[in-house]
This record gives sequence, structure tokens and C-alpha cells, in this order.
Amino acid sequence: MIGTAFLTLGLSLGAVRAEPSRILVVPFETPDRDGRTYWLGEGASIVMTDELNARGAGALSKSERDRAYEQLHLPPQASLSRATIIKVGQLVGAVEVIVGEVRVEGDTLTVRAEPIRVDVGRGETAIVEHGNLADFFGVVRNVAQRIAPGVAPVPVPSPPLQAFEPYVKALLAQQPATQAQFLETALQADPHYQRARLELWEVRTAQGDHLGALAAAKAVPSEAPESRRARFFAAVSLINLKQYDEAFTRLNQLQDGAPDPAVMNNLGIVQLHRAATPESGKAVYYFTKAAEGDPDNSDLLFNLGYAYASDRDPQGAIYWLREALRRDATDADAHFVLAAALDAAGNGVEAAGEREIAGQLSSRYGEGAARRDALPRGLERLSPDLDAAGTRSGVGQTIAMTAQRDQQDVANFHLERGRRLFQAEEDREAMTELRRAVFLSPYQAEAHLLIGRIHLRAGRPREAVDALKISIWSQDTVEARLALADAYLRLNDLAGARAQAHKALSMNPASEQAQALLQKIGG
Repeated sequence: MIGTAFLTLGLSLGAVRAEPSRILVVPFETPDRDGRTYWLGEGASIVMTDELNARGAGALSKSERDRAYEQLHLPPQASLSRATIIKVGQLVGAVEVIVGEVRVEGDTLTVRAEPIRVDVGRGETAIVEHGNLADFFGVVRNVAQRIAPGVAPVPVPSPPLQAFEPYVKALLAQQPATQAQFLETALQADPHYQRARLELWEVRTAQGDHLGALAAAKAVPSEAPESRRARFFAAVSLINLKQYDEAFTRLNQLQDGAPDPAVMNNLGIVQLHRAATPESGKAVYYFTKAAEGDPDNSDLLFNLGYAYASDRDPQGAIYWLREALRRDATDADAHFVLAAALDAAGNGVEAAGEREIAGQLSSRYGEGAARRDALPRGLERLSPDLDAAGTRSGVGQTIAMTAQRDQQDVANFHLERGRRLFQAEEDREAMTELRRAVFLSPYQAEAHLLIGRIHLRAGRPREAVDALKISIWSQDTVEARLALADAYLRLNDLAGARAQAHKALSMNPASEQAQALLQKIGG
């Protein structure tokens, strides 16, 4: 039954999604950063993004942009060079980046925007609009209309400028207390400004004030366009407050209205914390549905593997944790839980390798920090917002893939250095480089093979066996089989050595080394 589920979902994991064209609107420059105008650059970016999306232009939301900046380690309010902005656009999969400037002279507002094609790195003709500062929304929308003309937009309601200004200042503030104060001011100016209320939920949640966050989410009326997102946020607060029954009811209602992987994931988390019944279903069911909806989200795949491990199903856990690690090889939790599952399945050598990687990636799993046979509790990953599939498979997954490519390039650099040092018999330095390669790319078969050969050269056949088994598990090669046969021979395990030599010969019948080794062993 498990195998069938693996096959069905495995097919969906290989599906290719067509991504729409994307536009990245970065915060506009404000040459005079005084108290009256410093917020206008971010404000213009938000209004421009809303208007472009209303016209079907596919602009990245501010939360997507913030996530991209965070993953790229860029300050969210920093003034970036054009080259850096184009690089950000490439990394998030944007076809166009929009930069601009906002100036205020007296009560006259000037908004200037310049679209830049990411593929050629060349800016198009700048668009400039003038107007009164009190008509801020209208001026920015005129610019957006000239960028994306000819499409009748869905009207985007505007809050009063007195509410929008403190809302934007809250987004720019660094301290949660200051953010909350600005958002309260925005809601006093416009009690119907639900976007500010949802942002207040984010701030209260970040502060650990889950009761305050729940109150903010519940205050969004059911007829508001933001109602569905507010109900999802309320369910997240209820999970944080351990009020699982009410959270389950709310999430089920959301799922009935419109299926979403984030909802299914959080339903699975609820079921991890309470007794499952035939009517409510097991956590594995919900996590499987979440992974079907967002197959590239490593967090959802980790949750599925973690649930199998919690259910004492090591084979299911091993499969899905490896799928998670295919997408994020630096996930220390996934390596450690995978080690526990491998132990339960009787694969002690592979478990030791995974546990070692987990310890390298996080001090939490260092020597003595966690019991070998213990499955840590509380590792499940809550989805913080709706439309996880659209967000992750778009911006987040694009960045993750780019980061993995960069990480693999660095791993290959250390592997090449380790290979040269090994050939020069500078084993201590080679081992350092090879361990760096394995840290960055845990399943680098050649690195494990060379580590095993260094152990053999140093007279440590038992350590060599462990490294060579991981190499074979990562990629089965004749060279690794012959090295493992040599290690067994040094341990006087003739049967093990003979089996490995025969395996090498079956992989390459012309291998003179395998034939010579078999003659030496006597078989």
C-alpha cells in the first residue's frame, strides 16, 4: 500500500509547472529621507504591485520580495545597486524589475518608474507622473497603467492616506513594539483597514502573543476580502495556543471552501498532537495531501517523513525524508530523523552517516546533544500562510534551486582540492577539504570514497568501511566496491571481501583489479 502511494505521488513530484511571467517591484528611492517622505518609497512599491496584479501583470507581493531578500541576505530597506537588483530579479525568476524614485516638493508629488528587462539588463524609457501629494494613490496608479496598459483592472480599494502612512511605517520599523504602535494608529484612522489588521496578527505572533494575534484575526469580518486569510491565521493562533479541536474545525471549513496545501499541512500538525479517529484521519493522510499539492516544498515533505517516523513506519519515513533532503540537503532535522528511521530499519552504517551530517549542520545534534534512539518531539513545521504552493514553487523554490547550485559549486571546489591533495598523499589536508565537500553536499559519493581510501592508507579499515558504505549508498561504483573489499580483507572478513569483489566484477567483468583481488582472497 505504501509503495502504491509512493508511486502515485512520485509521478506528481516529477511534474513540471508552467510559471507565469513575474515582475519584481523594488522600493522606490526617496532622495530626501525626512520624516515626511521616507515611507513613500515603500508605499509606492506596494501600490504599484497591487495595481499591476489587478491588471494581471504578475507582480511579486511584498511578502515574496521580503522572503527573497531574506534568503539572499540583503537588508530589506537597503538601497541596492542596479546590478544587484537585476541579480535579485534573476534569482526570483522575474522577467522584469521596476525601479523608481519618489520626490516631494511642497505639496507636489513626482513619481518616476523605470522598467528593466532582466534578460538583457537594459532599462526601458522611464515613466514620470506628477500630482498632488494628497492624490498619492492616483499618481502611482497612473504610472502602473502606463507600464501595463490596455487591461481593464479590478478596482483596488485604497485606505485613507492617514491610515496607509502608519501602515507602511510599521512595515519599515525594526522593533515589534513600534510596529504594533503604528498598526494600531492605522486602525484608529480606518477601523476597516483589514490589511493592517492582518499585519498586526503577524507582529503579535512574532512577539509570542498568540491571544492578541487571535483577537486581531477574529476581528476581520466574514464579508471582507481578507476573511479567508484571517480565518487561516486564527487557526494558526489556535494551534500555537494548543486549542487543537477548534483549530481542526476552522481548518476543515477552509479546506471545504478551497483546497490548499498549507491548510492540509496544518491539519496534519493538529492530528500529530491529538488522538486520530477514523472520522478525523491520521496525520500522514493530511501531510500526503499537502505534499501532492506542493511537491517541491521541503517542509511539507519533511512533515510527511516525520509523521511516518512518529508512526513507527521507518520505510515510509526514509523515503520522504530523502525526498525532503533532495530539495534541501542542509536540513539538519531531516538528517537526524532520517538517522533514527535508518536505525529502526536496521541500517546502522547509513544512520551513523546521517547522524554525523546532522551534527555538522547543527550543534543541536552534536555529540551527546541528542540520544541516538530518540525521535525529537516538536519538529513539525507549521505553514504560516495560505497559497504555500504558489509561493514556494515560485519565488522560494527558484531561490532554493539557485542556492543549491551555488552550494554544489562550492562543494565541487573542495572536492577537487581534496582530490589533488589525496593524489599528493597530503592526507590531513585532503581530509579537511573532503569533509567540507561532504558538509555542503552530504551525498557526494566520490568524497566519501576518498575519505575511505584515506582511512585505508592510514590503517583504519573499520572507519574506511563506514565511509565506503555511504559512498556506495550515494552512488554504487566499481571503485567503491573494490575499496570496500580491500577494507574487509584487512579486517580478515574474507566472505565480505569476496562478496564485494564479486559485485565489482559483475559491474565490470573486464576489471583486472577485481579479478586479481578474487585470486588473492581465494575465490
